[in-house]
Order: sequence, then structure tokens, then C-alpha cells
Amino acid sequence: MLSEADEEALTLLEKKPMSALAHALATDIINTIKKDRLVLPTLPEVALKVREAAEDPDVCAASLSKVVENDTALTARIIKVANSPLLRTNSAVEDLKMAINRLGITFTANLITGLAMEQMFQATSDKVDNIMREVWSHSTEVAGISHVLCRHYTKLKPDQATLAGLVHEIGILPILTYVESHDSQLDDDALDEVIKLIHPKIGSAILKHWDFPEELIDVPSQYLNFKRNIEGKPDYVDVVMVANLQSHLNKEHPYNDLDWSSIPAFQKLGLDADVDSQESQDLSQEMADAMNLLK
Repeated sequence: MLSEADEEALTLLEKKPMSALAHALATDIINTIKKDRLVLPTLPEVALKVREAAEDPDVCAASLSKVVENDTALTARIIKVANSPLLRTNSAVEDLKMAINRLGITFTANLITGLAMEQMFQATSDKVDNIMREVWSHSTEVAGISHVLCRHYTKLKPDQATLAGLVHEIGILPILTYVESHDSQLDDDALDEVIKLIHPKIGSAILKHWDFPEELIDVPSQYLNFKRNIEGKPDYVDVVMVANLQSHLNKEHPYNDLDWSSIPAFQKLGLDADVDSQESQDLSQEMADAMNLLK
């Protein structure tokens, strides 16, 4: 599942100072990863079928709609998105084919992937289920902010940025599944330590496993690398990094103690790190609309 370099990185992570409970769990999970026995999440069938269909150069709205139309709930949500304040025009969308025509093939495929992913963030135990729902809620918030930042500050694709935001913490999912399946008794602080330690590497491994575009694969493993400074135009890592930081504004969180002006991603996006500026406030409704696309 992981490259040799990734395994070496996890070995170094395992040696980082942490509580005894967290160290024991981290060691167990890392050993499971190295033995290629960690169960990776699988994209829902409808998302797999849609992504496969979208790769066909001859695909059209009519043929793609046939892949989705049997899922009435998903169909209704796609039509709702097409009629949302963020995307609607003067004419209302009345059916799935019209919605796909308005959104485009790639946007539709990314949207369906995101909508279908929500069902993955569920568990049988209340504690793990609550954490999964919190992770999904935060992911949709980061996805919405990423969508708007992308539209206003880059020439990247907003639908790809939305998907990048949704998957930036996907590495948390198999950790929680492992904890639940092994009936691990951990306090919240220890579990949080383990998640922060190893979810980035696992996340990028999952996106490789899912054959995601190369431009998205580094998002989980790099969005917390605040010193990252790749020459050239901003990429999806930069967008998600800034979106994640902005998602914690006005909340008690260690990221708000960082010097955001020293983070290269802000400079690459052409953003003033003072995100309380009037310009950011003007985008707040658009960000809320973008988040609602996934709820």
C-alpha cells in the first residue's frame, strides 16, 4: 500500500513523543500498514461507475445520466445542486440530464464522488460514529471554502478543489475503523494524537489506491506542511491548506496561534493573511452556498 519512503516516514513518526496509550495504538496501526493489512475504504459503487464512465471521451450527459438515474436520492441531490444559488442561471433544471449538461461531466463525476463518500463516514459504535460525522462535517466546510478560494484566486478547477477538500482527512477513516474493529479503549486525547500523527500518509495512500488524479494525491499528506513552498502557480495543496486554516477562524484552535503571514500558500494565492478583511467577509455567503452543495 505504501512506498518504501512512506514506510520509513511512518517509522520516524512512530518514534515521536506521545502518551503510552497513543504510542501503543500508533505502533499497532503502523505495523498493520507495513504488512499491507490495513483495510482501506472503498468508494461506493455508484461513484466508481460514474468515474469510470466519465473517463470515456465519448461520454455525454444522456449516457452518464443512465449510470446515475436508478439512485433516486442521488439524482435529486444533483438536480438540487444544479439549481443552487452558486450555480443556477435564469432557467431551472428539471431533470438529471439537464443538470449534468449544466454542471459538465467532470464536475458531475467529482460531485457524485463527494456526495457518495458521505455514506462511508458511519460507524456502529456511538463514539466512533460521532467522530466520523465531525470529520465529514469539517471536510465539507473545507471543501466549500476551497471551492470559493479556487474560483477567486486561482485558475484551478473549483470542482477539483471541492473534492480535494472533501478527501483531505480521508486517512482518518481507516484509523477509526481499525479502532472500532479492535475494540480499542482510548481516551479522546490519545486517539487525537494517533490521528494527527499518521492520517496524512494514509490519506495519500488511499487516493493512490482509488486512482485519483496526481494533482490531488499529495493533498492529505501535505496540507499541514505549512513550510511547503513549491515554485510556480498555486496548486490544490495550497488551496486546501489555506481553506483548512480559515475553517478554524473564530474557534479555539492551535492553528490560530500560527503566523499565517509566514505561510507561503497565502502568498501563492495572493491572499492577505489577515482573513478578517472586508474582502473575506464579502465571500462568506458564497462559501456558505458552496458548503450547502454537499449537505
